[in-house]
Amino acid sequence: MKIVFMGTPDFAVPSLKILLDNGYAVVAVVTAPDKPGGRKGVLQSAVKTFALKHDLLILQPTKLKDPEFLATLKSLNADLQIVVAFRMLPEAVWAMPPLGTMNLHGSLLPKYRGAAPINWAVIHGEKETGVTTFLLQHEIDTGELLFQEKTPIEENETAGEVYYRLMEIGAKLLLRSVKALESGTAKTSPQADIEATHAPKIHTDTCKIDFEQATIDVHNFIRGMSPFPGAWTMLDGKLLKILRTEKETANTAPPKAGEFLAEGNKVLKISTLDGYVRVLELQLEGKRRMNVQEFLNGRHLF
Repeated sequence: MKIVFMGTPDFAVPSLKILLDNGYAVVAVVTAPDKPGGRKGVLQSAVKTFALKHDLLILQPTKLKDPEFLATLKSLNADLQIVVAFRMLPEAVWAMPPLGTMNLHGSLLPKYRGAAPINWAVIHGEKETGVTTFLLQHEIDTGELLFQEKTPIEENETAGEVYYRLMEIGAKLLLRSVKALESGTAKTSPQADIEATHAPKIHTDTCKIDFEQATIDVHNFIRGMSPFPGAWTMLDGKLLKILRTEKETANTAPPKAGEFLAEGNKVLKISTLDGYVRVLELQLEGKRRMNVQEFLNGRHLF
């Protein structure tokens, strides 16, 4: 069975690797175009870096409807296309192979359809999440379901920690799905659209912390944005990212929400609507990420 693999970030790499490790013929890898930057003057995707090491054909179209790209894709005669953390495909692409195009998504669909499912699941305080394989159709993340795998979310876990766990779980689920499609034993089921929730793309403004919320909501928001893009507030006119916290109940009425309180050089907490978040890791604009003791030892603001 010939497969075209489409993906860009490190989340997609274990899925590509597991296909190669199990002897599947990946006839091409489609990934994002290179970007300017870095020490070598160019930044390439994690998927491209991996594909180069394995001598795979790499396609980097700027436009997915480009006639030359479509002709090249068609000439590969792939039986199946697989998408892991790529961009939205036009029908001319996803409908091309006989077995269709399968997507691995970082949520338990139909919950958290969209660009940032892991972040929003953590932000909303979900107790579990997972990965889903499904076949693409017109509307984003709405296709027929193949398989799902669940995993718990611990109360202090960050989105980054969940991300790396789902990356590995997802690769194994993807292999299971490919084998089912190859053998003709795959059974699909429709999504319950009435249960759908959305996980829109996260922008810089989205990441601003509102401390005038309950402690649990502030804590969940911070860990849902950590480590990237990072929940932020302002301190002395500089952007301060809060990357890891713990919840703390207030024994008496807390001060106005958003107040910084330091206790010696080891404890820093910020007041919320009904308590505090105790800061464990943070990053001040222009500085490296550090734990709270390193931060307090270098400052005399409190």
